[in-house]
Amino acid sequence: MEVKVSWNGPSGMGFRAQTGSGHMVNMDVAPEIGGENLAARPMELVLAGTGGCTAVDVVLILKRGREDIRGCDVTLQADRAETDPKVFTRVNFHFVVTGRNLRHAAVERAIALSHEKYCSASIMIGKTATITSSFEIVEV
Repeated sequence: MEVKVSWNGPSGMGFRAQTGSGHMVNMDVAPEIGGENLAARPMELVLAGTGGCTAVDVVLILKRGREDIRGCDVTLQADRAETDPKVFTRVNFHFVVTGRNLRHAAVERAIALSHEKYCSASIMIGKTATITSSFEIVEV
């Protein structure tokens, strides 16, 4: 896997990343440290990637278990250390899983498997942060 990050310079603190799969992602920082608030912060993207990683796992696990899943949203709320390096110290994942006749135990198991075995991003973040999760099932 490879990503190239380039500064948009010479003014501001905007960056663009080109992923190995050929996609572009813009990043910026807060105005108080020279940014212009034109794109997501790099650490927001780390959190977003972690949410994407675990959501993919949950959907795949439930589909493979023949659950009638129709939607999966995950909201991540995180705290960071006050001093450098400002690593994540707490991350809560709240899943809203939508479907028909979804079994509570199946959703609970899918989330646990993601966090404990499959989602490399949440497992890495778990090295510095306390990971918690909750979920709700919405019948459609």
